Order: sequence, then C-alpha cells, then structure tokens
Amino acid sequence: MTDPRIGIVVITHQRRAEALDAVARLTGLPERPPVVLVDNGSADGTADAVRQKFPQVDVLALSRNAGAAGRNLGVERLRTPYVAFCDDDTWWEPGSLTAAADVLDAHPRLGVVNARIVVEPGARDDPIVAELHDSPVPGPDWLPGPALGSFLAGASVIRRAAFRAVGGFSSRLWLGGEEELLATDLLSAGWELCYLDRLVVHHAASPARDAGLRRRVGLRNTLWFTWLRRPIAPALRRTAYLAIAVPHDRTSALAWWDALRGMPWVLAHRRPRPQSVEARLAPLDAAQRASTARRYI
Repeated sequence: MTDPRIGIVVITHQRRAEALDAVARLTGLPERPPVVLVDNGSADGTADAVRQKFPQVDVLALSRNAGAAGRNLGVERLRTPYVAFCDDDTWWEPGSLTAAADVLDAHPRLGVVNARIVVEPGARDDPIVAELHDSPVPGPDWLPGPALGSFLAGASVIRRAAFRAVGGFSSRLWLGGEEELLATDLLSAGWELCYLDRLVVHHAASPARDAGLRRRVGLRNTLWFTWLRRPIAPALRRTAYLAIAVPHDRTSALAWWDALRGMPWVLAHRRPRPQSVEARLAPLDAAQRASTARRYI
C-alpha cells in the first residue's frame, strides 16, 4: 500500500515521549509515507531521540519555537503533492492517507480536507466533529463533504501547491487559531476546504501544555485575524462581541494588550477578503458564538 502521493509533517516541542510514540505510529502506516519531524526548539533531546530510533525520518531541529510556521519548513522538505499534518499527540488511522489522496486527486480545486477526530483513550468522537459535520458554510455541489471555513491543522491533509501559493502559516501568529487566516487566504484564492468523515485522526491530548498561554495567544490571533481580513463592520461587531464574551481576567487582558501592540503590523498588512468569501463565511459568526464543543479562542 505504499503511496508516493502523500507525506507527513509533525511539529513538536518539549514532548519527547509523545513525539516518539507519534512517529512510531506514523512510520508504521501501510502507506509508508515520508515523515518530517520539525522540533520547535526542544531542550529535552527530542530530535536526537527520534534520529536514533527512526533513522528514516527527516528531523529538522530548530533553535527556537517557530510555532505553526514550523510546518512551513516541513512542507518545503517534502516533494509529495499532498501533505498530512500531525501534532505530536495525534496520529492517522491506516488507510486514511490514501483515501485523502484519492479525494484530492479527484477534485483539483480542493485545497484541504479535515478528518474526523477520535479522542483517546476511549475512541469517542471529539465534540468538534458534530460542528464540522454540520458546518453552516455553503459550498459547491462537487465537494465530497461539508464545506468548511477553517480547519484543524493537526487533523488535515493539504494540497502542497495551494499551501505554498498562499504562503503557508503566518510566522507572526505563532500557534493558536492560526488556521483561520490560512483558510481565508485559500478560499480567497479559489480553493475549497471540506470535512470528510471517512478520514480518521486519533488524538490523545498531552498533559504538557500551557492552557493560559494558548488562550492568550488564541484571543490575540482572533483579534489580529479579524482586522487583517474582515471588512470594517463585521470586524467591529466581532471585536465588540469578544470584549463582552471572553473571561475578564489577567490572561484576557494580556491578550488584548498583545493585540493592540501588534496593530501597526496588522493595519500595514490588512487585506479584507473578497465580499463573496465574506458572505460565504458570515454564518460562522453565529455558529462560533453558539459552539458548546470548543470556544473559538
């Protein structure tokens, strides 16, 4: 079942045990995909441990934590037309990569497919799955699954040419909600995104995470994206909603301060998305406010 059409990029930081487990699962897939592990500046010996145990894996050890932009570097190391992303606590189910490549082969304007996420232990659907399945975003009739306005990077397969054409993940956003900006740029360039229930990614959430930092960066990135790509009126409405809805605590205050400090950069790079894309994605505002699965920020 070796499939030369698809490779995998994994990003990791300070999770040596999880990275070794993820790489073991990925190198054992029947598709035998080439795997690139991007170590985002770990100081726990992750890169050396993976090189020693899995010499067939291309390990790129960075001197700093580049966040989501580390995936861009991994994509450049591959030459496959399609790239599956993985975090160090997720892994693809056997057969899903070939199924994704078949779908992308059959639909040349499809840029990203998002898989179903199964939470481990227990093999239960992540609560976000229902929202992906019932996405309110309208899409063309030819799409093989529900149209999406964004995606979850650790459970997605992208068309490498589309990804590179729009510049990949923003290095400025680091990590946390970074997918929305890329998704909007793909849609603005004429690509489509969809959810495919038959693709499966398993997720065993690592306890090694800084929830406060992720929320701070996520809120900052939400605000930055809003003013980078939304027209004035929707941007004002979304900003006002966030000012009311997010917790009024120190983490949120720091996020607002971070966002304000970055506004000169945001305004210098502001490029509102086309009205046709804005109209298609407008239903996501209400869906995100009503979400019980995962708060957008």
